[in-house]
Amino acid sequence: MSDKLRILITGFGPFPGAPYNPTQPLVARLTRLRRPALADIELSSHIFPVTYNAVDRELPLTLQKHRPHALLMFGLASRTPYLRIETRARNAVTMLWPDAAQTRARKGSIADGADAQRFGPYTAKLLRAAKTTGLDARASRDAGSYLCNYLSWRAIETVNAANGPRLVAFIHIPPLARSGAVRRKGFPRITLEELVDAGEAMLLEMVRLARRA
Repeated sequence: MSDKLRILITGFGPFPGAPYNPTQPLVARLTRLRRPALADIELSSHIFPVTYNAVDRELPLTLQKHRPHALLMFGLASRTPYLRIETRARNAVTMLWPDAAQTRARKGSIADGADAQRFGPYTAKLLRAAKTTGLDARASRDAGSYLCNYLSWRAIETVNAANGPRLVAFIHIPPLARSGAVRRKGFPRITLEELVDAGEAMLLEMVRLARRA
């Protein structure tokens, strides 16, 4: 295993209602970044299928493989026109909407106990980093009750595990402006390039935070 600081960046594949998931190209672009500040950083990536079983199976395997010091996760919020930096994961799972494998949750909570788990106060620094790029970015206390929230919960659990990441964060991105697509009222035309700029700013902030952790 490399002695470099290791950052794992994740996204999701398509899911019902979203045949195109922009987190995939975003994660690919961020992983390929070449910057002086990233010269001694080992970047890796993973795209999760949008199923509960995949998260439960692939998250521990991916963490074991890459042993990241920090985990930066992205998901699509198809009805939100701005960037959302999640501050917590809710102990909630929707029983209404199936995952991409057509599996429905059998109960409305993830685990017994707490109503929510928090990411940590460092999310405020990620928010400031995103805002410096000019995108509309806001803190969020509600990651929903679908796979993004589920992955967030499971990722926070790993922070206290042996060899787990020191920091984990989840960012919800809005839909991208696509050629020929009908523009929804109230949705600005956010491009992949703008998201990459904001993602880079947050990634560099994660690097600084991980160095101190």
